[in-house]
Amino acid sequence: MVDFRTFYKEKANVAYMVMGYPNLSVSKEFLKKLDKSPIDILELGVAYSDPIADGQIIANAALEAIKEGADIYKVFELLKEVKTRKALVFMVYYNLIFSYGLKHFVKDAKKVGISALIVPELSFEESAELKKECDKEDLALITLISITTPKERIAKLVKNAKGFIYLLASVGITGGKSAQTELLEEKIKEIRSFTKLPIFVGFGIKNNHDVKNIRKISDGAVVGTSIVKLFESANVGEILKGVKEIFKN
Repeated sequence: MVDFRTFYKEKANVAYMVMGYPNLSVSKEFLKKLDKSPIDILELGVAYSDPIADGQIIANAALEAIKEGADIYKVFELLKEVKTRKALVFMVYYNLIFSYGLKHFVKDAKKVGISALIVPELSFEESAELKKECDKEDLALITLISITTPKERIAKLVKNAKGFIYLLASVGITGGKSAQTELLEEKIKEIRSFTKLPIFVGFGIKNNHDVKNIRKISDGAVVGTSIVKLFESANVGEILKGVKEIFKN
């Protein structure tokens, strides 16, 4: 199983992009230059027609990617041609995995260098089958915890967790307003009492100021919507410049 701590020094810079937005060639060019960026762990969003966990900007990017033909097969093809030292994680809706076939999906993800899966709409109670396939291939199925998750449930959720814990700092969809720092700090302490895994905080982390605040209380910050916005330019040089600005120390 991948130890995500090996990908960052003190705190992790975790970014999110939509594969195929604005098109597959921009995605490929960006991934080929990933090693020159401050990103430690990159979540690759696989476009889906009904992205229930995503705010308007990411949902629109996903629809654009679908129009450009960025289905899961094309994503796998593209990733075969990319080599990176950074950790790659799939953010993918369960329906896509299910229609591809659980076993095949996990095997193919492993082959192209994916270290973990984040499946936003899959509940803990329904995750056993996918977790079994992930365990076979040494892939982490990431545990998501919300700022509102009660302590007893956290204990249950993290018991067999692997990779890292993804703490959702805002309630609802991506791009929303993040919870107060004190609340997050309390929640992180609660999670730490049950697991030694790194805790990354996402949802509502928009700029360098937010990233610096989150770094103080967690093991890393996840930035999604602001980075997807950078891809609007379709200029990889500009995107990398914006990424450096968001994650600067």
